[in-house]
Amino acid sequence: MSDKYDVVVIGAGPGGYVAAIRAAQLGLKTACVEKYVGKDGKQALGGTCLNVGCIPSKALLDSSWKFHEAQDGFQIHGISTKGLSIDIPAMLERKDKIVKQFTGGVTALFKANGVTNIEGHGKLLAGKKVEVTDSEGKTTIIEAENVILASGSRPIDIPPAPLTEDVIVDSTGALEFQTVPKKLGVIGAGVIGLELGSVWRRLGAEVVVFEALDKFLGLADEQISKEALKTFTKQGMQIRLGARVTGTDIKRKQVTVSFTDADGEQQLSFDKLIVAVGRRPYTENLLASDSGVDMDERGVIFVDDYCATSVPGVYAVGDAVRGAMLAHKASEEGVMVAERIAGHKTAMNYDLVPSVIYTHPEIAWVGKNEQQLKTEGVDVNVGVFPFAANGRAVAANDAGGMVKVIADAKTDRVLGVHVIGPGAAELVQQGAIGMEFGTSAEDLGMMVFSHPTVSEALHEAALAVNGHAIHVANRKKR
Repeated sequence: MSDKYDVVVIGAGPGGYVAAIRAAQLGLKTACVEKYVGKDGKQALGGTCLNVGCIPSKALLDSSWKFHEAQDGFQIHGISTKGLSIDIPAMLERKDKIVKQFTGGVTALFKANGVTNIEGHGKLLAGKKVEVTDSEGKTTIIEAENVILASGSRPIDIPPAPLTEDVIVDSTGALEFQTVPKKLGVIGAGVIGLELGSVWRRLGAEVVVFEALDKFLGLADEQISKEALKTFTKQGMQIRLGARVTGTDIKRKQVTVSFTDADGEQQLSFDKLIVAVGRRPYTENLLASDSGVDMDERGVIFVDDYCATSVPGVYAVGDAVRGAMLAHKASEEGVMVAERIAGHKTAMNYDLVPSVIYTHPEIAWVGKNEQQLKTEGVDVNVGVFPFAANGRAVAANDAGGMVKVIADAKTDRVLGVHVIGPGAAELVQQGAIGMEFGTSAEDLGMMVFSHPTVSEALHEAALAVNGHAIHVANRKKR
């Protein structure tokens, strides 16, 4: 029997490693168990996000955007780029170096904060004991006063499109294409499908996205999602709504996709097919039958508002529990749990968790959208400001999209900020900061924003809520 810990964390993704570091900072004897192995055959911390998710996908998104901009956007600036080419292996090598930098950074942070790093598969047993199985099958038992389950999630597989080694891939495989496919199919028009489809479309692939739902980006504000659909279509992405994939057939390294839509049964062939229909909790073999922790048929662990499970002293965070599968949500849950274990009264505001799609233009939002508020019967005032009227965006030749601010018609309190356009993620975060402190649209409108900046679009949208926008015609005046 090994030493007993104050906290044992299972999983070293954005929820787990952050929880472990914060617990150690609070003076708790902490260990973190992680089984993920990187390309070099060694343990790699950081979970899906750092290894095969958030970070590598953003590296490819940025590389592909720079190529696209150089190819199609530099001429307007008077810059000639004759003979432009893209070295895909070099692009992937850069991506891998970034991943290694950040996963290595987590290892260094563990060491600096005194977190014990344990390699292997962690399984919760009864009595808050954790069984760790290493790569050779050897098991050890760790005792803990508190256990945090942060096992993350994995891509959802679908029967009509079983994964193959190189032709039909999930989000991980889509980060490793060694050449640009001539024709690329993507199943799923969510965040992952749109981001990965964007990468390869910019590099020259013909991209078709199949979305089973009739509505595009249903979680986003309708005005924003309509603008996004128009923009992506203009960029050359074929987005087929109401298209349900029914089967796939691979012959001579080509995959034929069978699907049904409003026109009936159809088929299209591709060089590569990405399955991006979402993710599910990775909770297989995480809990012993007598652990006492409850979860549903989908593998979602039941927790309360503070991420406590049905077993005292056992918590769960991130993709394994209810709520959006977002790295930043997982991290803040990890911090909250660590601090509550240490006796603090920390809570998390789930109403203000920002969402971002890192396409170009970016799409981001925080709070509620207009259709949600209408359904709830809330009377609202709305302010919209287009980037086409923003000097900084126009100067940068990046003036597509808009900022939308929604406020309660009675109190003027901001209830939602929605953006499609340059720096959308950063602008929405400005809105989130204000909303956390109960800002009104008038408050935002009274602040001084530096000029020229894209942030002025948020300022003008807030002014427009009450008919006071300066650089765009107002819907109403007061």
